[in-house]
Order: sequence, then structure tokens, then C-alpha cells
Amino acid sequence: MVIGGRIKGCIGADLMAKMWVEKHRPQSVNEIRGQTAVIGRLQAYAEQGTFPHLLFAGPPGTGKTTAAIALTRDVFADSFRDNILEMNASDERGLDSIRNKVKQFAKTSPLGGATFKVIFLDEADALTADAQGALRRIMEQYSETCRFILSCNYSSKVIEPIQSRCAVFRFRPLANDQIAHQIDQISNAEEVKLDEDAKEAIIHVSLGDLRKAITALQVAASLDKHVTRALIYETTATAPPEQLHSFLLSCKRDGFHPSRRKLQTVLDKYGLAGTDFINQLHRAMFDVEFLEEIQKLELTEMLAQVDFRLVEGGGETLQLDAMCSNICRLLSDN
Repeated sequence: MVIGGRIKGCIGADLMAKMWVEKHRPQSVNEIRGQTAVIGRLQAYAEQGTFPHLLFAGPPGTGKTTAAIALTRDVFADSFRDNILEMNASDERGLDSIRNKVKQFAKTSPLGGATFKVIFLDEADALTADAQGALRRIMEQYSETCRFILSCNYSSKVIEPIQSRCAVFRFRPLANDQIAHQIDQISNAEEVKLDEDAKEAIIHVSLGDLRKAITALQVAASLDKHVTRALIYETTATAPPEQLHSFLLSCKRDGFHPSRRKLQTVLDKYGLAGTDFINQLHRAMFDVEFLEEIQKLELTEMLAQVDFRLVEGGGETLQLDAMCSNICRLLSDN
């Protein structure tokens, strides 16, 4: 875990300034990169100056909020702030918030010559069943003067009557080249020297989440304007793939005690919790050449069981030791 002076340095002038995620957020639909099919349809809405109720579904950091705000900026221009209500449904997920705050805003007339207002509900899949029922009725009642943009990670958690009233857009994790392009632009704008293998490390840890990638770059740059691969892994609490491969090789060749020490070294150096290590090991093992296909299958089942036990409250040290011993048995050359 990165502690002491290095992390305290993060909480300095650089991170107290505007977050780069916000600073470099596109202000217009035309500025958004990635999600080509989605953005093409939103550009048509922006040109028409109107749109139906929208539901944006997909993983975090894939551009749902950016697309919603950019679209409303394009439609309303200078009266943007007067005609939009932004709410996070995780914070205001109950029936009262929908009946009072949302309904009250929907009832008021648009300003600045606009023909409708917009209510943006982020993380709409966190709304309770009763709140979603009330929201459905409000969407019906005020459809002429109010449009809803809902964003969620899991559209299956949004009731069907709401989905049927919306144009549904599926956002997918950004491709590696799209992440790389955005990171290059931001590092140049912020005068950060970014090593090529550091950029690859950012792509690796972000898993298609652009917000996570930009945040990783900013945190590393707050410590050193020359961002290296080692610094990225250190500040994101992520073990490099070669460290995880080395642990598996130790299980195969060296036996339980050396492997256990190797595991503890990785946990301590990169500040990993048990579940972090398991998820990262699961991702890394598919690139390990000395593992046979059947071993990868058995290892996947083993990691799933340990992850479940840890989430349910099992003792971390004991569970990780048991995992280590089982991996040694599975991979042992003897």
C-alpha cells in the first residue's frame, strides 16, 4: 500500500485543483470519442433540438454521464443550467424524492425559450421498486414538457414499463486504442511525460473505464510529472502481471512456504486486499503459458470459491493460505 509521504503528496495542489475527469470532459456530443453507434444517434438528436426519454446502460466510466450532459448542452445552449435537474439515484432512491423533487421540477415551465426540460437520473438502477413505479407515472404525465435521461449499470434492474418508454443505448467498455488516444491528449495538455509502457499499464488497469484511466494518470502525475510503469501500478493498487505469473510459477516449482511468502510480498508491496489479489490473479492466469487448459478451469473454480468465502466474511489470511496450498497441489511438478 502506498502510504506516508507519497500519498500525502497526492493531497496537494494538483489534486486540490479541478479533477482532470471534469476538466477534460467533452462539452458537446461532437467532441465525444468512442461509442460510435451511440454518438451518431445522439448527434442526430442534437441537430433536431429534441429527443425522447433516454436510457443509457453500461459499465462505469464508459461515457454515459458525459453523453447526457453534452446532449443537453447542445440542445439548450445558454439556458442549459436552467432546464436540467441532475440527481444521483443512489443518494435519492426513495419514493419521496421522486414524488417531491422530480415531480416539482417536471411541473415547472421551461426557461429561455426551450420547449421542454430534462431530468437526468444517474444510477437509476438503484431506485426502489416503489420509486420506479412513481417515476413511470411522472414520465407519462409530463412527457410533453419534460424529458428523462436515465443512466444505469444494469438495465435489467430498471422495470420494463420504464424501459419501454425510453430509447435504450448500450455503452460498452472503451477499446484500448480509444483509451490510449485520450490519455495521450490529456498527458500532452497537462505537460506530463508518459512512458509508453506506463500508458500500457494505464490501459491494463482501467479495463475500458476511461474515468479510471484518467484518474490513474492524474494521481501518478501528482507525485511525479514523469509517469512510469512502476508508478502506475504502485498508485493504483494493482500487481503487475509478471508478479502474478511469478507467484503461480512459485506454486508450481517451489512449494507452499516460498509461494506463501511470495503472495504476502505482493499483497504488502501493492496494498492489495484478498479479493483484489484473487480478481487480478484470475485475469492474469489466462496469459500464463505453462498452465494447461484444464488447470485454468480448475483454478477459476477455486478462485471463485475463495472470493465467495472472503465476501461472506471468511478470515483473509486463512483463506489465502488455503488457496495457496490448493494451487500448489494443482500445479506441483512432483
